[in-house]
Order: sequence, then structure tokens, then C-alpha cells
Amino acid sequence: MSGAIQAITAPPVRARHVMAVACTSLGFFVVQLDGSIVNVALPQIGDSLRVGVDGLQWAVDAYFLAFAAFLLSSGALSDRLGARRAFVSGFVLFSAASLACALSTSVIVLVMARALQGSGAAVLVPCSLSLLNNACGDDASARAQAIGIWTAAGGVALAAGPVAGGVLVGLLGWWSIFLVNVPIGVIGIWMTVRFVDELKPVAGHGGLDLTGQILAVASILGLVGAIIEIGRPGRETPFVISGVLLATIAGGGFLITEYRAAEPLVPLEMFRHPIFRAAVLIGFVVNLVIFGLSFAFAIYFQRVLFYSPVATGLALLPFALMVTVANVVGGCVAARVGSQLPMIVGLLVTAVGFALLCPIGKTTTYLVLLPGQLLIRVGIGLIVPPMTTAVLATVDRARSGIASGILNATRQTGGAIGVALFGALMAWKPIRGMHIAFMVSASLLVLVAFVAIACFRSFETGSLKTLKLGTRS
Repeated sequence: MSGAIQAITAPPVRARHVMAVACTSLGFFVVQLDGSIVNVALPQIGDSLRVGVDGLQWAVDAYFLAFAAFLLSSGALSDRLGARRAFVSGFVLFSAASLACALSTSVIVLVMARALQGSGAAVLVPCSLSLLNNACGDDASARAQAIGIWTAAGGVALAAGPVAGGVLVGLLGWWSIFLVNVPIGVIGIWMTVRFVDELKPVAGHGGLDLTGQILAVASILGLVGAIIEIGRPGRETPFVISGVLLATIAGGGFLITEYRAAEPLVPLEMFRHPIFRAAVLIGFVVNLVIFGLSFAFAIYFQRVLFYSPVATGLALLPFALMVTVANVVGGCVAARVGSQLPMIVGLLVTAVGFALLCPIGKTTTYLVLLPGQLLIRVGIGLIVPPMTTAVLATVDRARSGIASGILNATRQTGGAIGVALFGALMAWKPIRGMHIAFMVSASLLVLVAFVAIACFRSFETGSLKTLKLGTRS
């Protein structure tokens, strides 16, 4: 009798689990779609709103800045108020901000709307990981595979974004790329309410660390703003100096505040775990180089090689498809052998890809660029699933929202700095700036690979088998 009951009830439970993974992956999909689809439209946005590279950097980085800064609070909110409720709120905010972007008539309005989009994305990502982590229970293998699907959804968005963006820009105009987020948001809200279980809020937490949140925003804004403005003529401008000072003072104040706070925005004790430190550092560097690269090639293809928006989208498609495939492979490899090997191999493969791009010039053909670009995407795809799995495996499940918030805030900060840095170098000298950016990226990736090896070795029980089984400490 019990076997018959189990046979009857198992399929619905399994189906609900699958739908929960699909729903959380949709949240990551729309966040990644917005990033990839916007890059193709950058030259058209610049022409329509009459802004240069620096204005386009702000339009991109307003999203990343809000994303990075508010991820910290969003991770805590998902743990304290309930991840499903926060996830639905994130979809609502993201969809409304997307509509505001489409209706923007000036770069100031667009930047403000992009910041709201980033705030919505900041809610979606950590909440989606919390809900996904809860749906997998204590099954580390299922978690690794689910995260592979989650990251693959982002890869699909990266693949669809350039082509869809090129077609939409070519047929309707740049504003249309933001409208596609609205129906996706409506579907995501319905799926969440219908199929996803709410997590029990974590008891014993007080209010949010508002001082820490304000200092985090000020620090990131000062640093990124200074990097963007330094690309303009006259590097010793008051804005650049003020930005550096703001970043330094606010950053120092943030660390002091978090150390003293009873309920810190970023629990610094998490960084005592060497694998957590390694994964967060990897996330920062990976996003710095890949988002900087995406911004650079969106400008390079259209303003140096004179590709049309549709041609640019098609040119970027193989790279995005490669990320999707590699994400699935990375999730499967992490489920079988643990997190260390795919992360280290992915970092070195990505470094080789950047090294191959260093000879780029004004007459470089697409076929010459292809091997380096594909290797970069293979490497990134191998890194991200095990990196995320490693972070979640080092904390208790009740704190997965905060942990994923820290990881993704660090990653988005890296992305914002990457766009600012690559953009500043290209504003100085487009081709020479790309050479420098690619050489620095390759060097950083190799350095981080060695740091990661050292961090894994320093963890006395941090073997591949330990991480594979999802042991937490």
C-alpha cells in the first residue's frame, strides 16, 4: 500500500522540483538577457541620445552598480523575509524598470531606469539561488546539476540576447530591447506563485545594516566613476580625485562597520573559509574580464569593423552558445569530481583565450578572433557552476541567501569595474587600449588560478570529495 502511495505521489513531487528549477533559472535568464541584449544596442543608443563612450559606460554601469550594491541587502532580505516573496517583488521591479528604459528620452532618464533594473536584478539573483538550494535539499549532486541548469539558462540568454537585440534594433529601434523583459517577468511571477515553495525566514535577525549598505554604494560608485572619468582628456580632474577618495574612505568605513556590527551586511567570518575566499575572488575577476570584453567587442564590431546590429548579434552568437554548453558541462563535472579542478582548468583556458586576442587590430578578420573568443567562453562556462557550488557548500543552507548575495555582489562589482576599465582604455586609444586590457586580463586569470590552488590546499578537509558531498563548515 505504501509503495502504491509513493508511486502516486512521487511524480508530482518530481515535477514540482523541475518547475522550481525552471522558475529560478528564468529569473537568472532575464537578468543575463538584459546584459547581453543591451550591448548590441549601445552604438544606436549613443547616436539616439547623443552620448559618447563615457555616457554608454554609465548606461551599462548604472545597472551593474545598483545590482552589486543592493545584492548584499537582497541576500539578507531573502533569508529574513522569505525568498519567494522577495523573488516575486524582484520580477515586478525589474519589469517596471524595463518599461521605463524603453520610454527614456535622455541619457539621464535611461541611467536612472537602468539603476532600477539593477535593483530588481539584485533581488532576483540571490533569491533564485536560495529557492533553488532549498528545492535540492541536502543532495549535493542534485544541487550541482541544478546550478548547472541555472547557469546554462544565463548562457541561453547570452546566446539569444545578441541576435534578438540585433533584429529588434534593426526593425524597431533600441527601445524595443527593453520591452522583451516585461512578458518574461509576468510569466516568472505566475510560475513562482504556482510552483515554488516559500522558505521559512531565518529567526533571530534584526534590522538591515543601512550604514553598511550606504557605504558599500558610495565605495563602488566612487571607484567606478573615477575609472570611467579617467578615460576622458585631463586625468587629474577633480571628479577623478574625488571618486578615488570617496572609494577609499567609504571602503575603509564599510570594513570597520561590518566588523563592529551585530547584524552585518557582509558577515566577515565567512571569509575565514579559504574556499569561500577563493570562489569570491574568482567571481570578481571572471566578471571583470568577461563584461569588459563584451562591452569592448560591442563597440569594436560596430564602430571599428562597421558591422550592422544584426551582423554583430550573429557574430556574438557562437560565443554565447559555447558558454551555454560549457555551463552544462561544468555543472556535471563539478557534480562528479568537485569544484577545484574545473575552476582551475577554466581559469587557465580563459587566460589562453585572452592571450590569443592580444594581436587584434583594425583589419583583424572574424575567423582570427574566433579561437580566442571561443576559448574564453569555454573557460567561463567551466568556472561558474563549480564556483557557485563551492560557495553554497561552505555555508549552512539557512545562510545561502547571504552567501550568494556576497558572491554575486562581488561579481557584479567586478563587471562594473571591467566595463569602466575597458571603456576607459578604448576611449584613450581603441586598439591599443584593447591590447592592454587583454594582456592584463590574461595575467589576472593566471594569478587567480594560483591563488585558488593555494586556498584549496590550505583547507585541511577541502578535498574534491568533501566539496562533492557538500560538507559545510
